[in-house]
Amino acid sequence: MHKLTGALFKARILKNIFGTSEQQFKISHASSHLSSEKANSYNYIIVGAGSAGCVLANRLTEDPLSTVLLLEAGPKDTLLGSKRLMWKIHMPAALTYNLCDEKYNWYYHTTSQKHMDNRIMYWPRGRVWGGSSSLNAMVYIRGHAEDYNRWSREGATGWDYEHCLPYFKKAQSHELGPDQYRGGNGPLSVSRGKTNHPLHCAFLEATQQAGYPFTDDMNGYQQEGFGWMDMTIHQGQRWSTASAYLHPAISRPNMSVSEKTLVTKILFRGTKSIGVEYVKNGQRKKAFASKEVILSGGAINSPQLLMLSGIGNADDLKKLGIPVVCHLPVGQNLQDHLEVYVQQKCTKPITLYNAQKPVNMLKIGLEWLWKFTGEGATAHLESGGFIRSEPGVPHPDIQFHFLPSQVIDHGRVASTMEAYQVHVGPMRSTSVGWLKLKSMDPNDHPIIEPNYMSTERDIWEFRQCIKLTREIFAQKAFENFRGPEIQPGNHVQSDKEIDAFVRQKADSAYHPSCTCKMGQPSDSTAVVDPETKVIGVENLRVVDASIMPSVVTGNLNAPTIMIAEKAADIIKGLPSLEEKNVPVYKPKTLETQR
Repeated sequence: MHKLTGALFKARILKNIFGTSEQQFKISHASSHLSSEKANSYNYIIVGAGSAGCVLANRLTEDPLSTVLLLEAGPKDTLLGSKRLMWKIHMPAALTYNLCDEKYNWYYHTTSQKHMDNRIMYWPRGRVWGGSSSLNAMVYIRGHAEDYNRWSREGATGWDYEHCLPYFKKAQSHELGPDQYRGGNGPLSVSRGKTNHPLHCAFLEATQQAGYPFTDDMNGYQQEGFGWMDMTIHQGQRWSTASAYLHPAISRPNMSVSEKTLVTKILFRGTKSIGVEYVKNGQRKKAFASKEVILSGGAINSPQLLMLSGIGNADDLKKLGIPVVCHLPVGQNLQDHLEVYVQQKCTKPITLYNAQKPVNMLKIGLEWLWKFTGEGATAHLESGGFIRSEPGVPHPDIQFHFLPSQVIDHGRVASTMEAYQVHVGPMRSTSVGWLKLKSMDPNDHPIIEPNYMSTERDIWEFRQCIKLTREIFAQKAFENFRGPEIQPGNHVQSDKEIDAFVRQKADSAYHPSCTCKMGQPSDSTAVVDPETKVIGVENLRVVDASIMPSVVTGNLNAPTIMIAEKAADIIKGLPSLEEKNVPVYKPKTLETQR
């Protein structure tokens, strides 16, 4: 009995000792987990330092009490702090280098396009500070007022023109100064071309001879017509969102930026987003957000990350073994602009052909490196315009960019002759596509299916594009410069021949959008609500071109920056800016095409 009591007593003491230490171990493990969570915790985590992410990072850190972590998969846009050493990004004329180089570019490709002779299309996307604003052609086009009024009708309440215009202005500092449409003291510097090239002048004269109006500001009162284009170029340098928004804010103590950092997953507690998992230098890490995780990866990366994290089509996610957090139509509603190049030989040696010879490129490069001036200080897409494809169309649905040079295969092949061209394409295609995950591996590019040219309307609109461009190039203003047509070429005349040419030669204008559509929570096609919050989960937003309900009439960089400016106010809980009754041009009659 005495032995038994002694044994039980020992056992109780041992249990108490070990039980206590086990409990203490659990407590200390939990508290170390909490302290590491706290150490790596921020108010906001922004995924993607691109056209939207840089804007958000700047605006959210204006409040010194808000801490922000900005994560970017690509590298910085400077080398040793210098823009000159990264001239391939910052010299406007060098833009094709990065369109063809995987270093700063996701280098996506679509599926083979069954309505376009089964071609696989190339889709460059920025993977660097500034995102695609560090790779694009620097054209600043806002779209038409009616695009935003349409968004509002499509369920994006509060995103009509009256509520969007003030944010375009807030972002902008136009070299011509502020007016009813232009901003005068925003971070984004916008300028006009300086070359006054005779071919740009001939193009604008020819468009007027063909009966189209001249517009002195296609981002202002009147988009319709032709004129000088605005560009995101400042003092001879590309003015990306990294230059405009990120660099000025980077020294703020409440801003942390990490480059070469691939976010692989959004972390959830139930349906509440609490942070992200990412890979940097081969190491898997976590960061936590006390307020919100904001995706600004663009129209491909944002839906991809949502799906990898369990937000998307439930059946598709289950097939890949991804646990479903929320069933939403992520990756659907993919929209883009297609364009073709109509090219004409030039009879005078005044195009950019000579500038592309090695010795001249060296001279141009040295002048730019020295003074940020000369032919290197422009992207040369200085004139363009918007027209209606036929009577009855209420606002322009075709866009033109004129270039006093010849581009072959996205600039990946050198120009072969003195030539000029127009990039032309429809603005509101009726073909809509999708993207889906290929696998659970975040390094695998998603399957991209734009479904180009899948409707009769799209085919007809491209015929119009070719016919209307040929008519402009045939005007008297080009008489002193006009050589034979290079493409499509004089042998392409019938509708059938034009259709075949378009199938063979049309390419993306690099405007993917709409894959996380903004709309009402009751809309089964919407992914985010008008506050940019992901429907059905908490503390998660998407702010980039993917949330556009439908693609706008023009290039996407300016609208994406506007979206981020407006979203920043929403996130801060501020009432939306608004400008009522701003006049917008309407054609006198819709009975004629021009």
